[in-house]
Amino acid sequence: MDNRKRFEFLKQEYRQGFPAYCGIEVVNADAGYFEVKLTVGPEHGQREGFVHAGVLATMADHTAGYAAYTLVAEDVSILTIELKINYFKPVTGDTVVCRSKIIHQGRRILVAESELFSALGNQEKRVSKAVVTLMAVSGSG
Repeated sequence: MDNRKRFEFLKQEYRQGFPAYCGIEVVNADAGYFEVKLTVGPEHGQREGFVHAGVLATMADHTAGYAAYTLVAEDVSILTIELKINYFKPVTGDTVVCRSKIIHQGRRILVAESELFSALGNQEKRVSKAVVTLMAVSGSG
């Protein structure tokens, strides 16, 4: 499968399971890069009304994994082996944007940075950053 077809396949595949349940949508995919967005709804909130930290961690983790998938063979699975996330401020916009890029690609270990932004119109403010360590596993794992 050529790169463009692979990226289009991954964009469709991203939206299943829990990320689909959350309503996360794919914006862009390229080699070592994946970008998604979430339109914030009341179901994404926690007690104080802000977007729940678990929603942001899900976006950071899953998007990093798909950034890794853009670089590996089709028969390789990607598994998270470590996730470190910092929350700088709460989401105040109506959209959350997550951009993940691979910053290290070894034979089996990949490392991604995921940055999350609160967006309102064309204004974005970084609200969180994660470093995700991933393992490439041949076959079904």
